[in-house]
Amino acid sequence: MTDEIRKNFASDNVSPACPAVMDAMMRANAGNVGSYGDDALSRSLNARFGEVFETDVAVFPIVTGTAANSLALSSLVAPYGAVLCDQSAHINNDEGGAPEFFMHGAKLVTLPSADGRMNAEALRTGLRVNAEGGILKPPIHALSLTQATEWGTVYAPNDLTALCEIAHEHDIPVHLDGSRLSNAIAHLGCTPAEATWKAGVDVLSFGGTKCGAMAAEAVVFFVNDRTRPVLKDFERRIKRSGHLWSKARFLSAQLLALLEDDLWLKNSTHANAMAQRIVEGLRRHAGAQLPFETQGNEVFVILPDRLVEELEAAGFGFYRWPTPEGVSGTLIRLVPSFHTRIEDVDALLAELAA
Repeated sequence: MTDEIRKNFASDNVSPACPAVMDAMMRANAGNVGSYGDDALSRSLNARFGEVFETDVAVFPIVTGTAANSLALSSLVAPYGAVLCDQSAHINNDEGGAPEFFMHGAKLVTLPSADGRMNAEALRTGLRVNAEGGILKPPIHALSLTQATEWGTVYAPNDLTALCEIAHEHDIPVHLDGSRLSNAIAHLGCTPAEATWKAGVDVLSFGGTKCGAMAAEAVVFFVNDRTRPVLKDFERRIKRSGHLWSKARFLSAQLLALLEDDLWLKNSTHANAMAQRIVEGLRRHAGAQLPFETQGNEVFVILPDRLVEELEAAGFGFYRWPTPEGVSGTLIRLVPSFHTRIEDVDALLAELAA
């Protein structure tokens, strides 16, 4: 080994941008071009994403995932309405009220789940209860799902389809928070189309930063009768929110670099493999409990408090989560990325075995 062990497993956000993305940004950093998306790279986004997702799309590059989620939902929901999501959803727990702010006060309504994956019957019940509330409850105007989920699990395409069909039966469009969509696709072995619009998704928050971009996400509308009405003024929403980049070519260059030769999926396939290596090591450790199946690149494990403290003392980075009631130890999350190497994982496991 010539490099120092990379000990920060707190998030895939701690990783650098991958070399292909940086190279693409350097190539884009030449000459004067049109601003606010009037450049060749930005003008090619719809066609390129359309090829990858095998359908007509309208793509809007955004810097942050919070803005992508919030702007997408704001286009679907009236201020007196609501978004239905899983109680573990990022929009509910980790975005500082940004969705409600962008939606001008529309409410988030949550459903509980065992592992971050919404249940079809729970969805039907939630929609029925909401409708029975009449004027006393904000009407559900959008369903937001997360793929991969906040607990590292993944919806199978048929389960995603079942949820989308229920929503569409009630004339409700479906938003997908795809911050780690590439990890989900890598796990499922399906096509991007099968993981999104073919299952019924109407608008996607496409995650780029976690799989190798410096800072690039996108709101991707799959063009259909539910999304056409909101497309006309969506760019105005972006401008009004302060998220319309003048030098948009640098966002577009990152997104295009990730799509080139399926780099986004290759990066996430590697991250998933490193997560499985962690899981295999933890399964050999008598003190480790794995409360969820690891299907993407997020590993949740309950460890004795002593081991958690020793990992921290050794310089390893991770987040702590509330441990389930009645369970001893501490629940932590370990997240490898495209930048994580086998030797980094093995060093982590060696520390646990010491």
